[in-house]
Amino acid sequence: MLHITDAMIDAVLGPADAQSALLDALRSFGEGRGAMQERIRTEAGGVKISTMGAVLPDQGYAGAKVYTTIKGQFDFVIQLFSTHTGRPLASLEANAITRLRTAACSVIAARHLARPDVRRLAVFGAGVQGRAHAQQFARAYPLGEIRIVDPFAAPDTAGQLQAQCGVRVRMTDAAAAVDNADIVVTASRSTTPLFDGAALSAGCFVAAIGSSLPTTRELDDTALRRASRIVLDWAPQTLREAGDLMQAAAGCIAPEKLADLAEVVCGRKPGRQHADEITIYKAVGVGLQDIALAGLAYERIAAAR
Repeated sequence: MLHITDAMIDAVLGPADAQSALLDALRSFGEGRGAMQERIRTEAGGVKISTMGAVLPDQGYAGAKVYTTIKGQFDFVIQLFSTHTGRPLASLEANAITRLRTAACSVIAARHLARPDVRRLAVFGAGVQGRAHAQQFARAYPLGEIRIVDPFAAPDTAGQLQAQCGVRVRMTDAAAAVDNADIVVTASRSTTPLFDGAALSAGCFVAAIGSSLPTTRELDDTALRRASRIVLDWAPQTLREAGDLMQAAAGCIAPEKLADLAEVVCGRKPGRQHADEITIYKAVGVGLQDIALAGLAYERIAAAR
């Protein structure tokens, strides 16, 4: 059985690889050829351990991600199995996979929910996920500007991201970031909404991916009410974890607005239908994303041995 490090994963997987593998896995799942295990959390003495997993027969893999949370910091590992033999194939450090898969799924969602003429990206949060989203969206779209909102960001954040993305990057406040933005990414752990939903421009796509706790919230009721479509990474888990949805006022989210990303990818439910509608992707992170990328990383690393 292999042990695969984050550095090994970074050497063999890039954003395009991640998006392709995740798209295949989402199609399989959406067509009924896969299963997921919801996240389970256990906590004592200030230490939390969480598990989540998936069985993906089309890809040939099953597995689970296990991770600790201590003082808001995460460490992830994945155990990968073969669906053909049932044998364990590899253990993987999963910080790199978690960083890569979250942004890759947001890009997949954008392909179905954002307008094709995207030029302006706003990102709330300049941590690991905020940076990963800026980098992947800069690869996916011909952006003219990236706006970053993070009062705690290092002074050189804009310069570093500009060099990495090849796009003009500027630090700004919430109102200026959202103004006329084509895509808004929220990658924070905020417990209160980050911006006024009334400020979203017609046609905007929002990817809210910052937290999976019922006590956190990045979007207000106005944003949720204005959205024509709210796509979830997986309803059974997202609806019981996402504070954005759980704290929403009664009647704010019409059930017919909701869809799973796999349903949209498979064409069972529509994505964007009109140029001026506001669309939202709300993600908490699900096991399919981790196991799909762990399988691809394992294949490439095992083949090179």
